[in-house]
Amino acid sequence: MDMRTHDGSADVHPGAVDTGHSFRRRPDERIARAIARALGDAHHVLNVGAGTGSYENPAHTITAVEPSLAMRAQRPARLATAIDAVAEDLPFTDGRFDASMALFSVHQWSDAEAGLREMRRVTRGPVIVLTCDPARVRDFWLYDYAPDVLDTEARRYPRLSRLAGALGGTVTTRPVPIPLDCTDGFNEAYYGRPELLLDPAARQPCSAWSFIDDRARQDFDTSLRRALGSGAWDEAFGHLRHRPTYSGSLVLLRATP
Repeated sequence: MDMRTHDGSADVHPGAVDTGHSFRRRPDERIARAIARALGDAHHVLNVGAGTGSYENPAHTITAVEPSLAMRAQRPARLATAIDAVAEDLPFTDGRFDASMALFSVHQWSDAEAGLREMRRVTRGPVIVLTCDPARVRDFWLYDYAPDVLDTEARRYPRLSRLAGALGGTVTTRPVPIPLDCTDGFNEAYYGRPELLLDPAARQPCSAWSFIDDRARQDFDTSLRRALGSGAWDEAFGHLRHRPTYSGSLVLLRATP
């Protein structure tokens, strides 16, 4: 969901400009706790495709890897300086880290399986991957209003079986419940707050929106506004406004040797 590729270029349609990433992509403390539980008692942790370091926990000694100069420049001064490297060729010795993590980034890699094998090589303990299950991406209500966006997301996320095969060992896959007031601005974070997705700044951090044209974005805006105004959205999906958590496509894989 971060807008970058592993050659350091922006992973967005040409001409799209990210003005809302830092504001909208604020780590959610409940998702952060799920990540921390998966890391267990690890001390030295590798973060691959680290971006701005949103979910890096000060309780860990973090080594961050991020190939995009723009993303490295946005990392807060309190965080470790990220190393310019790619997942597929990590510059570390075997078993260097207690644990490693890739959060919202595997779909950006040129070769996800090679990157995960590298993470496994340099990690003694758990490797965790926060990603989306492409088989469930289209189950979200947004598909009724912006199918091209979710078709794009579903194509980009690797199948969970591919990821598990590359990680090897014992792999568990758990859905990550998304809270109603989730502070992290990915599409499903607005499952019960559809009006917020009418704000272009809320959509902008989700790079799939940049792969559709202006006409498609206008059609989405018109159709959702009409459905909200007529009550059609609430008739179909209004129960989500009061659901405390939502189990969508967001999952956490944890692999141990």
